[in-house]
Amino acid sequence: MAATQARVSTDSDVPEDLKRSITGRLLFFYVLGDVLGSGIYVLIGLVAAAIGGAFWIAFAVGVTIATITGLAYAELVTKYPKAAGAALYVHKAFRNNALTFFVTVCMLSAVFAAAGSLATGFSRYFGQVWALPPALLVTIAFILLLSVVNYIGITESVVANMVMTFVEVAGLLIVMVIGVIHVARGDADFAVLTEFTAEGSPVIAVIAGVALAFFAMTGFENAANVAEETINPSKAFPRALIGGMLAAGVIYVLVAAAAALVVPTDVLGESPAALLEVVRAGVLPIDVDVMVTLFAVIAMVAITNTTLVVVVTQSRILYGMAREDVVPPAFGRVHPSRRSPYVALTFAAIVVCSLLLIGAALNGVGVDVDVVARLATVTVVFILFIYALVIVAALRLRGQDDTEDTFRASTPLLYLGLLGNLIVFVYVIWDDPASLLWVVGLLALGGVLYAVQNLGGTKGPKAGATETSPTSTIEGA
Repeated sequence: MAATQARVSTDSDVPEDLKRSITGRLLFFYVLGDVLGSGIYVLIGLVAAAIGGAFWIAFAVGVTIATITGLAYAELVTKYPKAAGAALYVHKAFRNNALTFFVTVCMLSAVFAAAGSLATGFSRYFGQVWALPPALLVTIAFILLLSVVNYIGITESVVANMVMTFVEVAGLLIVMVIGVIHVARGDADFAVLTEFTAEGSPVIAVIAGVALAFFAMTGFENAANVAEETINPSKAFPRALIGGMLAAGVIYVLVAAAAALVVPTDVLGESPAALLEVVRAGVLPIDVDVMVTLFAVIAMVAITNTTLVVVVTQSRILYGMAREDVVPPAFGRVHPSRRSPYVALTFAAIVVCSLLLIGAALNGVGVDVDVVARLATVTVVFILFIYALVIVAALRLRGQDDTEDTFRASTPLLYLGLLGNLIVFVYVIWDDPASLLWVVGLLALGGVLYAVQNLGGTKGPKAGATETSPTSTIEGA
């Protein structure tokens, strides 16, 4: 099979096609909003069921591993502030088209699966407030609506992200306030925070929880895909990435502890919308039904926030790698007036909706599939592999393309992060081998794209061709 030779661009020989207009402040909220909404509202019940009252430990360990990985991303972004993220870094490190394409497919598969899991989580909170329409219709309409928002433009997407971040943080603050009031009344049993109710070793239980909680830690890597649209990325990215991850980690641990103190772990584990159970506990001096409705709406906003970022990421990966001649050039096409990568957006929406339909079809023929948990697991499988490879790329590229503004991560921490990612990766594969079928299916889709690109002998759009470059119109604040 003859592989198309990838054209690697550098900052010095390629004109900027994407306007640098995202400020460090916007980027911080972009990271914080994406990480916060991606798991705490959707998967906290599953994490509680996997461990017990001590499930806050899983969030603490997970955010530690993810933050160390974020150091590798921060170093690489300051060297290569371009769209495409992990795929570009691997391409720079190994100069191997097949590997670069494989990583691109893995990253795309991860965000496709994440979007499906989040959309299903959205429909579950939706069902707590409105009985109609059917959940599957809600999930598909949700994905299509966010694709349209992104088609309108990156400006609207990122500004909407910042606004929704404030809303989702407000929801988590409600949970923490409930926890504080519960403690102040003397009703809290702090011993629950050290309980491991899952069978087997506590260490294995924590790893199991981390494997689920890691879904909540994903999202910060999506910020790397808007590097080409960020003002002064060498300074903005390390601060925004690490600051956003640490802030999210503190909030996660506090929310998990509050939930464990207020609601029995088995109730959290069995609920499709676990944080609603904290609100239903009736701790606040407000009508419970009103609070449940309000919190469900806040949760939907939070999930919308993360899913919107995922939708942006899908199109930016396809666009960025089309410029590198790694995926078919059609994904580099943009709408002439909206300057949005409409082909990439359309393709991504079709794939995500197909995953949702497959999950519904399996349930319809008697195969019990928890779409949220299964797609979250698939996401984690891909993400852990990518994170490990990004750390290796950061170590391999040491001393190359460095400038005085390049951020340098701690080498021992990077090796520690690599070990942590590999341990969780092996556990996820061992614990849920059925998820590998979904992984293989998404990789097979990537194989089709690879065949189209390489057997067809196509070439991606030139980096400097303005007609293929989606231009951001975000005004820096």
